[in-house]
Amino acid sequence: MAKAPREREARPKSFVMGRARTVGEVDKRRQILDAAVRVFARQGFHSTRVSDIADEAGVAYGLVYHYFTSKDQVLNELFSERWSLLLAAIEEADRGDGTPREKLAHAAGFIIDSYRHDPELMKVIIVEVTRAANSFGRTHLAEIRRAYDGIAKIVADGQSQGAFRPDVDPNFASMSFYGAIEQLLSGWIFELMPADVADFDRAKELVVETICCGLEPRPG
Repeated sequence: MAKAPREREARPKSFVMGRARTVGEVDKRRQILDAAVRVFARQGFHSTRVSDIADEAGVAYGLVYHYFTSKDQVLNELFSERWSLLLAAIEEADRGDGTPREKLAHAAGFIIDSYRHDPELMKVIIVEVTRAANSFGRTHLAEIRRAYDGIAKIVADGQSQGAFRPDVDPNFASMSFYGAIEQLLSGWIFELMPADVADFDRAKELVVETICCGLEPRPG
């Protein structure tokens, strides 16, 4: 006769990173990740120890290693979580019925709103990953490249529709798009620019206006 299922098998579960985890485990894991964001943003990745993350999370030192092999894995996961959302936002914009300008505005808006609602995480991603060309940036180059390719595709499609000039390399336009946004975020990160709700909304308009004015056909 088959054995009755054990009590622990009936506990509620949630799927995180492809593995089934109990709700309590997910909460602890999230607690550690959120604490790591705060510490990385405050101290910088290289100056942070695993014990700093544990102290910030209010958990035992060994519990961090229960979920993550190293602080490098913590940073990798923080980046991959947020970047996957950006890739999804770009793909959603590309599939939509909007104009090429509206699609670029959707992508720019997602990035700026990400900073607006989670500035510490965006600071960590920009400073510790996308600008770290010799370490984390290179590790995630394929993911980063997908985001650039997504914007380049929107530009190329706009060119085929006659909405954008055909003499601008879509890859160059994509680099310019991300370069403008990254410098804008850096201005907020280093407190070189005002950052209230009106500033964020205005920034979305200006980024798209600046890029699209160079892409759209000139009158006459």
